Amino acid sequence: MRIATTIFLTDETIAPVRLARELEQRGFAGLYLPEHTHIPVTRDTPYPAGGELPAEYGRTLDPFVALGQAAAVTEHLALGTGITLIAQHDPIDLAKQIATLDHVSGGRFTLGLGFGWNVEEAADHGVTWSTRRELVRDRMALMRALWADEPAGYEGEFGSVRASHAHPKPVRKPRGPVSGPRTLIGGAAGPKLFAHIAEYADGWLPIGGRGLTESVPVLRAAFESAGRDPEQLQVVPYAVLPSAGKLAHYAELGIEEVVLQLPPAGEAEVLRTLDDYAQYL
Repeated sequence: MRIATTIFLTDETIAPVRLARELEQRGFAGLYLPEHTHIPVTRDTPYPAGGELPAEYGRTLDPFVALGQAAAVTEHLALGTGITLIAQHDPIDLAKQIATLDHVSGGRFTLGLGFGWNVEEAADHGVTWSTRRELVRDRMALMRALWADEPAGYEGEFGSVRASHAHPKPVRKPRGPVSGPRTLIGGAAGPKLFAHIAEYADGWLPIGGRGLTESVPVLRAAFESAGRDPEQLQVVPYAVLPSAGKLAHYAELGIEEVVLQLPPAGEAEVLRTLDDYAQYL
């Protein structure tokens, strides 16, 4: 099982370059970073985990800039987002960012994407909350057109692009209906989410990894119903606080990668946590 990590990197935590070097030297498989452009002070949307929203949400570094730094100082460390808020981006610009990071890292990038939870943050980007899932689906299709080997246009409900020259291309070749970098979708289990995964992703990025015994067979069935090989489905439990029993359970489910949560802290505390997590490598 590959052991990767995630952290809210901010202007107050360990630096991206220092963390990336430490992860690669210690044998961790990857680094995934979350995204929030801003957190409106006036907010009716509750924090999904309950209680007050932690301060790091409003201080998060741009994941593509930070992962670009990480790519430059490592050779093997996988790099990913957990998650990119696709609805909050211009898809033409985002397609270029993703393809560029994938290119300069030698194909090490994983696009973890999601639909978001903060209504006010999304609204400032012009997102209509009730249609955000359809918007994300549409923007992914537009980006796939730009990533195609030959110029291809796209006309969708929410946006369009002319057939264009757009380079670099993502390193991975198309697999079934999916093209671009390795693509995982985050979110709670349910038929809508599983339909999206089966349509345009390689797998699922479930936060915390609870309930997988029941959910994974359902997702596999949705994958197969969409004409895809369930053996190719990737399930990557995300932001996990590990224990030996928990990781053994994931292994029994056929899970090959897990992403462990690091504290949004300074260098000393993060390195102590990596020392503790070394027992799972």
